[in-house]
Amino acid sequence: MTVVSPAKSGTETASAPPRRRTARRATGLIASLGVLLAFAAASIAVGAKPIPLDQVWHGLFHYTGSDTDVVIRDVRLPRTILGLLVGVGLGLAGAVIQALTRNPLADPGLLGLNAGASAAVVSAISFLGVTSLTGYVWFAFLGTAVVSVLVYALGGSRSATPVRLALAGTAVYAALYGYINAVQLLDSAALDKMRFWTVGSLASANMTVVRQVTPFLLIGAVLALALGRSLNAVALGDDTARALGTNLHRTRALSMAAVTLLCGAATAACGPIAFVGLIVPHLVRAITGPDMRWILPYAAVLSPVLLLGSDVLGRLVTRPAELQVGIVTAFIGGPLFIYLVRRRRMAQL
Repeated sequence: MTVVSPAKSGTETASAPPRRRTARRATGLIASLGVLLAFAAASIAVGAKPIPLDQVWHGLFHYTGSDTDVVIRDVRLPRTILGLLVGVGLGLAGAVIQALTRNPLADPGLLGLNAGASAAVVSAISFLGVTSLTGYVWFAFLGTAVVSVLVYALGGSRSATPVRLALAGTAVYAALYGYINAVQLLDSAALDKMRFWTVGSLASANMTVVRQVTPFLLIGAVLALALGRSLNAVALGDDTARALGTNLHRTRALSMAAVTLLCGAATAACGPIAFVGLIVPHLVRAITGPDMRWILPYAAVLSPVLLLGSDVLGRLVTRPAELQVGIVTAFIGGPLFIYLVRRRRMAQL
């Protein structure tokens, strides 16, 4: 007869649930990657002209220069890649901002980052005559970076708190959108050009834009994922975080840097796209719980699913025309967000 040591038995019992939770989360993340691949394939196959998957495969890996191959390689592939990258950027930026401000309603717009990008683009159009998407990218990124530094400084820099950051972002947002509206009212040409960019779209994607924004998104993603443990401590409150040895100033500064890179590059490439960075972290918490080490990778996978799915839906509902992805995410995100907020368990951090 084998006798089980009480100490050993207790240890195994206590450690089993965390192992099972980790296994479930890992399995869910792998399943989410499979869903993302399916949506990426749909993004390449679906459009004004449906393309069978075997032809998609041929166009990607056996390019012959046919009309179908050109559509796949030069139009839909850059659009899909950009949708993947922008989705990752918006999802991670939203999750980091919500953790940093301890505000479940936070998104890149709360800190004024979208307003900074829009203000820079409207200035470039009206005063410098910039008209191309590749030109918008750099001005939008610069505007996001400047506003990020400004909000962090107004929020108290080393003494920044979640409330101060949110208030500073809201103030900057209001001031910049007043400026944007004034420029558009005084310059009808700027209004005509801005209305296409501000709606949020993947339709003008090309490999030049993809190459421009990819380094910023990759650096921002790596930085955000590395902050998971520190953001867990921040969520417990400043005093507890300090007691756990977390450097709050460094964590907030690095978080703002990550958000600037992610949100700046994503907004620059496609324009401001609403709800992706707000809703996906809410959905992810229902799966992972409050652990940022899991919320961040899940958000990085599921946000592109929402973005690509919305883009595909926009191509289907008005075929052969299309609805911009920013409009579709708003239609999907509005009712879904109301539902999530009413479910108190999911609305809390």
